[in-house]
Amino acid sequence: MKTAILYESWHHGNTKKLCEAIKKEQDITLLNVKEDDIALEEYDLIGIASGVAFGKFYKEIEQAVREKMPEGKKVFLIYTCGNPGPDFTKSIRKTLSSKNCDVLGVYRCKGYDTYGPFKLVGGLNKEHPTPEEIRGAVDFYNELIGKWS
Repeated sequence: MKTAILYESWHHGNTKKLCEAIKKEQDITLLNVKEDDIALEEYDLIGIASGVAFGKFYKEIEQAVREKMPEGKKVFLIYTCGNPGPDFTKSIRKTLSSKNCDVLGVYRCKGYDTYGPFKLVGGLNKEHPTPEEIRGAVDFYNELIGKWS
């Protein structure tokens, strides 16, 4: 199964840490939404990984999914944020649904956050993602491909 993870990770590199850990163990392609040419047609499984701002995935990754996601792909979602309690996938799921994509699973964890007023207090979740959370992302991906490959 040929896999790519399209990611955006600019705040503190929280999401990039998860993606790189997966790539270290698996033969996948990482595509940075801000740096790489985005061509997703050749992939059987596509991960969309992002930090969260204002309750949804980062703006540029949302736009890339609207413009570049092929119809009918199998997809998984990964995100990091200051408060991972709520489900911040509603907007990206809506876009994926409009393209008849099948979301196979979601992994989320805390990320170091110094946005807005959090900067004044030194940020939230300074030690996140933890090694356990990073390992959790790898395990999530390994379980996912075990079910769908």
